[in-house]
Amino acid sequence: MKKVVHLITRLDLGGAQQNTLYCVAHHDRARYEAGLVAGAGGELDPEAEVLEDARIALVPWMKHPIAPFTDLLALFRMKRLLKDWGADVVHTHSSKAGVLGRLAARLAGVAVIVHTVHGWSFNDTQPAWLRRLYIALERWLARKTDALVTVAAADRDKGLELGIGTPGKYRVIHSGIDIESYRRPASARELTRKELGFQADDLVVGTIACLKDQKAPLDFVEAARMAAEKDDRLRFFIAGDGPLRPQVDRAIAAAGLEDTVQLLGWRQDVPELLAAMDLFLLTSLFEGLPRAVLQAMAAGVPVIATGVNVTPEVVIDGETGRLIEPGRPDQAAERVLELAANRNQASA
Repeated sequence: MKKVVHLITRLDLGGAQQNTLYCVAHHDRARYEAGLVAGAGGELDPEAEVLEDARIALVPWMKHPIAPFTDLLALFRMKRLLKDWGADVVHTHSSKAGVLGRLAARLAGVAVIVHTVHGWSFNDTQPAWLRRLYIALERWLARKTDALVTVAAADRDKGLELGIGTPGKYRVIHSGIDIESYRRPASARELTRKELGFQADDLVVGTIACLKDQKAPLDFVEAARMAAEKDDRLRFFIAGDGPLRPQVDRAIAAAGLEDTVQLLGWRQDVPELLAAMDLFLLTSLFEGLPRAVLQAMAAGVPVIATGVNVTPEVVIDGETGRLIEPGRPDQAAERVLELAANRNQASA
C-alpha cells in the first residue's frame, strides 16, 4: 500500500488548507495510507487531529516567516520525518511547504513528488527583484517535481509562459465546493443578522478573508467608508483574522466606522454568514481560486471582486458578478453603491 504524505505550511482557515484536509481525509484507504505534516497553531488544527485513519504531525518548526537558519533546520527535520514514515508520494501545498517539502522529499529519496499551486509564490505586488527570484526558484523546483497541479487554467498558463515546468507536468484540477452546503438556510438570515446587530433595513456587505496583505483588508475598510458616506443603510463585516488586525482596527477607528464595520474574527459558520449578506466584496491584490467567491455564488449572494489571477474565470463581469481593479477601493465603493441602489440588477 502506497504512503501519501501531504505537506502544508500551516492549517489556517483558507481554501488551500481546506482542500488539503479534504484530500487527506478522502484518499482511498484500500490503496493508500494518508499522512499530513503542517506547522502547528492553525485554525483548522482540530479538524486534522480528528482524522483517526491518517497520520498527522503538527510540528512547531514549520513557520510562515522566511528565516534561513530555522528553515534549514526544518528542511532536515522534514527529510528525516519523510524517511521515518516511508513516504512513497509527497504532495506539497502553499509556497513555504512547496519549497521545503519538495527539497526534503528529494533528499529523502521519495519516489513521486507532486505540488499544487494554490496561487503562485510570486505576484505583481512584489518588488521586481523578489518576483524574479521567486520565478527562478519555481523553475528550479519544477525540475524536481513529477506533477504540478493548478486550481485553474490561468495559473497553468502563467507557469508555462514563465518557463516553469513543461506542459506534460501540469494538471488543472479546479477547486470545488459542496454547493448544497451553501444554499441559504431559510432561518439563518434573520437569526444571523440579529446576532450581528443588523436591522431589517440594513444593507449588509460582507467578506470572508484572512487579514493579511494579499486580501487588502484596508481597501475593504476604505471602500466601506466611501460607500457609507453616500448610503447610510450600508453595514459591513469581515469574517477572518490575521497579522493586519491591529492596522484594520486602527483604520476603522480613524474613519469613525465602529458602528459601520465589524471584525468578526475567525468563523466556521460560513453558510450562515453568507445568508446574512446582501453583497459579498473581495478586495484581494492577488489570488489563486478564491473559495469564498465560489461559496458566495453558491449561496446566491451578488459578488464584487478584484479581477486578479483566476477570479475572472468564475466571476464574469456583468454576468455572474462585478469585477474591479485591485488597489481601487473607490471602484469597490462605486459597485457597492450601484448594486445597493438596484437590488434587481444585483440579483440578475
